[in-house]
Amino acid sequence: MQIENLTYQFLIDLHKNNNRDWFADHKTRYTKAQQNAKAVFNAIHQKLEMHDEIEKSKMMRIYRDVRFSKDKTPYKAHFANSYSRLGKELRGGYFLRIRPGESFLAGGFWEPNKEDLFRIRKEIEQDASEIKDILKDANYQKHFGGKFDSFSELKTAPRGFDKEHPEVELLRKKGFIATKNFTDKEVLSKDFVDIVDESFQALRPFFNLFSDILTTNLNGESLI
Repeated sequence: MQIENLTYQFLIDLHKNNNRDWFADHKTRYTKAQQNAKAVFNAIHQKLEMHDEIEKSKMMRIYRDVRFSKDKTPYKAHFANSYSRLGKELRGGYFLRIRPGESFLAGGFWEPNKEDLFRIRKEIEQDASEIKDILKDANYQKHFGGKFDSFSELKTAPRGFDKEHPEVELLRKKGFIATKNFTDKEVLSKDFVDIVDESFQALRPFFNLFSDILTTNLNGESLI
């Protein structure tokens, strides 16, 4: 199972012709491209189930909500899917986007709730060594560059935390995410599903550690 050229070409053409009339005229192409992308996302789900427990797999709608956006183009010129892990013990989630020239996968904690974010920050404040060990792990560095990405950060340490703390860069983050970009050649290769799965497997030490943090107190006592 792989992403087909017809799927990529549809997304390229949609990007150039992002309007309802064009989309209506090419609805058959969209249906075929959507079915191909969905089949690939499902194949990745099956791979994930071999080494993780997935509660939900969700393919994102192609239709944009333009009510509060300056960008009024009605469609997303990509296909995307999220995979949620099972239960309170297994934290973290997987994400994959297919977009010509801008495909990527991600995993982690996009916008943790206030309580979870505070708990992670308290762990960092007390002892960030295990978290930093994840970033230094050879497999994690191979796939994700040895860093956490965050779509937003504070300008300084959060309220109640020392601005001079040696791990202030970690404390400032509002999310903890690993991302990996793909070339078009990689996305269209017959090995793409395996490449994605290998990258997702590299997230497991990160997920395992943060799951442990979020289900225990600072003394290591279970909260569930």
